[in-house]
Amino acid sequence: MVSTFIIAVAMFAAIGSFLFGFDTGIATTTIAHQSWIEYMGHPSTASTGAVVAVYIAGEACGAITQVAFGDRLGRSRFMQIMCVIVTIGTIIQTASVNFGMFLGGRVIAGYAIGGLVGTVPVYLSEISDPAHRGLIGGISGCGISFGTMMSNWVGYACGFAPYGATQWRLPLGLQIPFGAILFMGLITFMPDSPRQLVRAGKIESARTEFARIRRDLKGQELEQEFTFMQAQIEFEMQGEITSYVEIFKNFKQRMLVSIAVQTMTSLTGTNVISYYQTILYKSLGIESKTILCLAGVYGTVGFITNCFTTRFLTDQWGRRKMILAGLSGIIVVEIYSAIMQWKFQNTKNTVGKGFAILGIYLFSVIYYGMINSTTWIYGSEILPNQLRSKVMGLAALGHFVVNVGITEAGPTAFAKIKQNYYYVFVSCCSFFLVMAYFFFPETKQKTLEEIAAAFGDKVMLHADDAVVEDEMFKADDEKSNKSQSQQVERAENAV
Repeated sequence: MVSTFIIAVAMFAAIGSFLFGFDTGIATTTIAHQSWIEYMGHPSTASTGAVVAVYIAGEACGAITQVAFGDRLGRSRFMQIMCVIVTIGTIIQTASVNFGMFLGGRVIAGYAIGGLVGTVPVYLSEISDPAHRGLIGGISGCGISFGTMMSNWVGYACGFAPYGATQWRLPLGLQIPFGAILFMGLITFMPDSPRQLVRAGKIESARTEFARIRRDLKGQELEQEFTFMQAQIEFEMQGEITSYVEIFKNFKQRMLVSIAVQTMTSLTGTNVISYYQTILYKSLGIESKTILCLAGVYGTVGFITNCFTTRFLTDQWGRRKMILAGLSGIIVVEIYSAIMQWKFQNTKNTVGKGFAILGIYLFSVIYYGMINSTTWIYGSEILPNQLRSKVMGLAALGHFVVNVGITEAGPTAFAKIKQNYYYVFVSCCSFFLVMAYFFFPETKQKTLEEIAAAFGDKVMLHADDAVVEDEMFKADDEKSNKSQSQQVERAENAV
């Protein structure tokens, strides 16, 4: 049974993911309010598009910062800094008196979110019990879906607010406290990553934090688990890698899988559907107020499904099966959605339009249920400790770069090729389905050190009374046997 302490830590850490989902989603409804458009001096279409573009650019810079400084500062310290920055960014957005100030706030907030969203799953994977790492790590993904859901409903509710700046300042201002709340959690009760402390040479601090985290282990069992973790980390540090050329050479599969699984999330089309579902509903002839309500329901369906599968499937069924099932389901649903929209979007067939909307909701169920949390967990847990922050930063960067490309293309694509844009994502999901089948090993209920063996890396043998390095043990055994043979041969020659 997972401890309530770790659940509380995971929920606090997931505030960083929540901000990613909320701040990303709330911009969509903010820039749609006529009161915001008038207050900002009627910005052009290109300028309005920059609201999304500069935010994602900020996220990319935050991911690069994680690559450069995430390991040096440590998980906890790095997240504390990002909490301060995101609070500044959300305050600037809320208090904006002109368009330039608003864009500045978006860049600053995006920068912090880019650093947080890649660090939170790394942190959670490092403090989790192997048997419940899917649940604990999955809470980070649930934070994203919860943030998306809340942004949809807040945007809908503010549509009923009196005309004026309150319509868009209030939802932006609701973000401000969360960075401070996470910061307080980090400096009070949230533990440091024991693996990061071992890497820093703070063994006793690491032992103390490990004992706080693994309250399910007692006495000798706790010491054995800690010794195993320490031995594996210290062994990896003997061959410390500093360049990305070396990383690619020595950990090519693990690096590529981690980056691929994050890029895959964007290429399922989830961000396009989330951002532009209002366009999709409008193409079906649905009125504005109903469109915002449907968007809220879309987010709610995704969040509920995400929570259910994180609790009952991720650790029990496994990451690999969920990714394969999710990609297969998305392929079927996007083909279905394309056909339904092609058939009914320009008709008066109410039932047919209902089936078209069903396709969008089925996508929400499958994506958030099978893919959303799973990819963030999987992408972080398959990496060696020494590379986890660096490569996850690159993976997040890949996610943001691909996201900005397909998102910016969204309005034009839906205008030009309409529902056929779905088939772009069908092709991408088909490619990743094949890749996942052949190259994504299962990781459920394995320690982060044991996962290395699934990728063919050298690992430590974990015995009841000792911890030894696998390859070294075999080599010493071979040397011993050879030495004994030579001694027998010399004795025979002497005789």
